[in-house]
Amino acid sequence: MPEPPRRPGPSPEYASTLRYLWGLKRLGTRPGPELTALLLRELGDPHRSFSSVHVTGSKGKGSVSALIASVFQAAGRRTGLYTSPHLLSYRERAQVDGRPATPAEVVRGIARVRRAMDALERGSELFREATYFEVTTAWAFDHFARRHADSAAIEVGIGGRLDATNVLQAPVTVITSLELEHTELLGSTLREIAREKSGIFHRDAWAVTGVTEGEGLEEVRRQAAKLGVPLWVLGKEVRVEHRESALEGQTLDVVTPEATHRGLSLPLLGTFQARNAAVAVAALDLFQKVTGRTLPERAYQEGFGAVRWPGRLERLSSAPLFYLDATHTPESAKEVAASLRELHPDREAASSVLLYSSLSDKRVGENLAALRPVAETVAVFPLASERAADPELLRREARAHFPRVFALPSVAEAVRWGRGLVGPRGLLLAAGGVYLAGAVLEVVRGVPHEGPDLTDPISSPRPRSRRRVP
Repeated sequence: MPEPPRRPGPSPEYASTLRYLWGLKRLGTRPGPELTALLLRELGDPHRSFSSVHVTGSKGKGSVSALIASVFQAAGRRTGLYTSPHLLSYRERAQVDGRPATPAEVVRGIARVRRAMDALERGSELFREATYFEVTTAWAFDHFARRHADSAAIEVGIGGRLDATNVLQAPVTVITSLELEHTELLGSTLREIAREKSGIFHRDAWAVTGVTEGEGLEEVRRQAAKLGVPLWVLGKEVRVEHRESALEGQTLDVVTPEATHRGLSLPLLGTFQARNAAVAVAALDLFQKVTGRTLPERAYQEGFGAVRWPGRLERLSSAPLFYLDATHTPESAKEVAASLRELHPDREAASSVLLYSSLSDKRVGENLAALRPVAETVAVFPLASERAADPELLRREARAHFPRVFALPSVAEAVRWGRGLVGPRGLLLAAGGVYLAGAVLEVVRGVPHEGPDLTDPISSPRPRSRRRVP
C-alpha cells in the first residue's frame, strides 16, 4: 500500500519565527500584565478595538471560550478566539471567525511585536525580556485588530491577576471552575487560587462562575463584592433545567435572569460540557445586558450546534470505540469516567483499555486512580517533551491502581497496541493532558506537530539573546 503524500513543511520564514518563539522564556522574573501593556501601547493598543469576554478557570475555560466565540460568529460578528495551549499548531491560538492565523500572518505579526520590543528597549522602557506568552498575547490582540474583530473570547493562560491577558477591561468576566493546579504559582488552597483567578474582575464588569460551593466560591464572592462586580453563580442565578444526552451530543435548557434558552443542541460530550455550556450562555446573556449588543436566539442555537473543540471527550473512532480527553487533574478525570459511564453503560472495564501519559508536574497517581473505573488494563508511555513524566514513575503509579499494566515506548505504539487489544464490549480511552491529546491526534490524523514542547512550561529554559528585527 503506497504511503500517503508528505505534507509540505513550513516556509523558512515561518520555521524561523517558530524557532524564535520556542526560545523565549516561559516566565518573567517579575510576572504581571505590565510588560504586555507596554507592548500593546507600542502597537497602538489594539486590544481596545474589540469587546471581549475574559475567561479563566482551572478547567473548562477553553470550551467556554470556544462556545462564546461560536455564538458571536453565528450572530454575524467578526470574532476573535484566543486560547492556549494548542494541540498541533501555534496558529490555533489566534482564530478569527473560526480560522487560525495563516503562517504569513504569524510571521508578519511576530515581527511587529519584535519591532515594538526594540522600540521599548531603545527607550529604556523594557524592564525585562518578554516571555513566550506575552509575545503571543500581544501578537494575537494585534492580529484581531488588524482582522477587524469587533468581539472576542479571550482565555487566560494561567491564573488571572498576573496573566498577560489581564490588560483587558472586558465587560464580562468568567471563572469556570476551581481545582488545585499550578499551586507553585497560584497558591496551595482553593481560596488562594480563587483570589488569583478573581484578579480578572474589575469595576464596571459583570461576572459569572461555574464554581458552585466551598471556600473557592466564598472567595470569588468576596472579591466580586469588593469591586462591586455583580456575580451570577451556576446553580443559583444560572441553571440547567433539562438535559438529554446521546452519543452524538446533548440537548439543554438553560435559564438565566435575562432569558430562557430551550433546546440548545451541543455536539460536545460529557456532563462537564453541560455545565460549561450553561456558563457560556450566562456570559453571553451578560454581554448583551452590559454592552447593549443584541445576540439573537438563533445565534445561540446555531453557534452551539457548530462548535468544535478537539481533544475534549472526543470520539476518534467507533470501531473500536476510541475516545480522547485532555484531562490532567483528578477532579476532571472523575468527570470523564462518569461521562463515559453515562454514554456507554453497557461497556465493561474488563474489556476496556486506558492509554495514559503525563507531564511531570501533574498528579499522576491521583489521576490514574480517578480513571480506574474506565478500564482494567492500562498502557503507559513517555511523551516527547523535556517535561514528560518519568516512564518508571508512570508504571509504578499505574501498578498501584490497575491489575494489568504495560509499558510501551511511544504514543504511536500505544495507540496501535490499544486498538488491537480493546474487546468488543470495551472502549479505548487516551487521557493525560493537552500535550498527550496533541500527540494522539498527530498519530491518528497524520497531522504533523509544528514544534517542541508547546505546553507553556512552568520552568524557564536557559536565557537566550534576542536579535533585533529590521
